[in-house]
Amino acid sequence: MILPLQNSKNQRLVYTPKGYEPIELWIKREDLLHPHISGNKYRKLRYNLEAAKKQNYDTLLTFGGAYSNHIAATAAAGNEFGFKTIGIIRGDELAKDLISTLRKNPTLSLAHKHGMKFKFIDRKSYRLKHTKEFKDQLYKEFGSFYLVPEGGTNKLAVKGCEEILGENDTKFDYICCAIGTGGTISGIINSLKSHQKVLGFPALNGDFLSSEIEKYVYTKDNWQLQKAYHFGGFAKINEELVKFINDFKNQTTIQLDPIYTGKMLFGIVDMKKKGNLKEGVKILAIHSGGLQGIDGMNQRLISKNLPTIITNHD
Repeated sequence: MILPLQNSKNQRLVYTPKGYEPIELWIKREDLLHPHISGNKYRKLRYNLEAAKKQNYDTLLTFGGAYSNHIAATAAAGNEFGFKTIGIIRGDELAKDLISTLRKNPTLSLAHKHGMKFKFIDRKSYRLKHTKEFKDQLYKEFGSFYLVPEGGTNKLAVKGCEEILGENDTKFDYICCAIGTGGTISGIINSLKSHQKVLGFPALNGDFLSSEIEKYVYTKDNWQLQKAYHFGGFAKINEELVKFINDFKNQTTIQLDPIYTGKMLFGIVDMKKKGNLKEGVKILAIHSGGLQGIDGMNQRLISKNLPTIITNHD
């Protein structure tokens, strides 16, 4: 097996928001599974890599934005397990000066170092990536490849995410996770015990996520989306969120990312403060990784003269 099944450790923590009582919860440290293929990307790629190898593909092709965790993880996985990798990247302006782009973009720089070949396309064309015509053109240009969808979510990815929870996690009442494309929460939902529920925290604004999740899950009555904590949309953050991420790290030593886990933990803490989560319920938050995106976000924050996110290499 290319990526072995791993059981991540749960870490108990106590976080004290300013002016409030301490909050106790547990975090499943999926971010520690692998240095570059961490968190939910490890789970999503596991069975897709296995399928690609069994079908004798030597190339992986996938899609993503310029700061995509999935792009970085796919490039790292290809480098480690002998696949060529191709990234179809949203934003044709990035191709005008690739050297400058790689110098300014930590995510693409990391993917490039791991051998990924890029094709930059305009945003209008990118919206057509799911069409047969678009895919046929890619096959014509690049030849044979194993296609991994944007964000990595498909049935094999959901299968991998069904392995996030283990036997030691049955004691928890609520499992909390951040949501991008819906694959991670779908796998968790399918692996729940009868007394458990999932609270999903979307990283983006939109009402389409429920229907995306319903494509992969067996039930509708054990999960709920908390839509109040996307901070305006995907990759949108503000000074309040940055301060929370930094305070959380200072108190617990756990690094959160600003796109996914930061918003999730902010939401959990806010719900506890407001009494929306009853006292005594046992909460397990899934740390799904995504830490490679912090450097790119800090560049944006600096350009706006906003406080930056404290990192382990500061």
